[in-house]
Amino acid sequence: MNFTEFSQAIQENVSQVIIGKADVTELMLVALLVEGHVLLEDVPGIGKTTLAKALARSLDCSFARIQFTPDLLPSDVTGLNIYNQKRQDFEFRPGPVLTQVLLADEINRATPRTQSSLLEAMQERQITVDGETYPLPRPFIVIATQNPIELEGTFPLPEAQVDRFLMQLRLGYPSLEEEDEILQRYQHGDPLIDLGVVATAEDVLELQRQAQDIHVSTDVRNYVLQVARTTREHEAVDLGVSPRGTMALFKASQALAALRGRDYVIPSDVQHLCPSILAHRIHISPRIRLRGRTPAQVVAEITDTVPVPVVE
Repeated sequence: MNFTEFSQAIQENVSQVIIGKADVTELMLVALLVEGHVLLEDVPGIGKTTLAKALARSLDCSFARIQFTPDLLPSDVTGLNIYNQKRQDFEFRPGPVLTQVLLADEINRATPRTQSSLLEAMQERQITVDGETYPLPRPFIVIATQNPIELEGTFPLPEAQVDRFLMQLRLGYPSLEEEDEILQRYQHGDPLIDLGVVATAEDVLELQRQAQDIHVSTDVRNYVLQVARTTREHEAVDLGVSPRGTMALFKASQALAALRGRDYVIPSDVQHLCPSILAHRIHISPRIRLRGRTPAQVVAEITDTVPVPVVE
């Protein structure tokens, strides 16, 4: 299976459940191909959880869901050692994080201590319990959801964890025609129930390896660097993009080019990814925020001002 076949198969399958969000699905496939993680942030009822489930069901991968609540413990995520009376010894009971596709639903409802239990898994693809390290199965992707408008009973994600998400996405409300199609599609049942597998874990792993070979010219690589460095020097920004963010933009551009049928990256690939990869990684100053400007607007200003290389 090549990149184009993979993209078309997944998009067509997900579109049976999610109407009119092909751009978001494409970005989630980018995250999958670079082993990145996705934070879906939007109002309730938009379809965040449904989208995550539809992607998981399209792949022949193990899937687990964690409903984050204030009383959730780190051991409920990672697993713990339990004393076995018959064997007279401790044995490890794996938690839901030992899966390939993990849905962290309403992640900001858990306490910071529980949220941080995902840090090692997201960055190093392993967990450590009582001094013992357990590798996670590959591919591994965390799809987290959170509600941005409800503050009561929530805990903001720590900066270290936000930076570990490759991208932050919003679905937005559907158009009138799309919402009408949703009503018709769901009139006689939930199409998610009958959604089938269209790609295997081996397909994903092979495409992940191939994506690393997508050509990035020196000019385009310098463009990525200049965009990232400008976020650190912009007058509206207190905290710019980290080197992890620069690497995320670079690798995601390779994956996006591959999914769009090219073996080389062009500047528009980088520009298309900047809002979802960079906006959640920068902190704008309070005075700029009070004027109504958002991180996404600042990122748009930066991409407009950094000179775009001409690639033949």
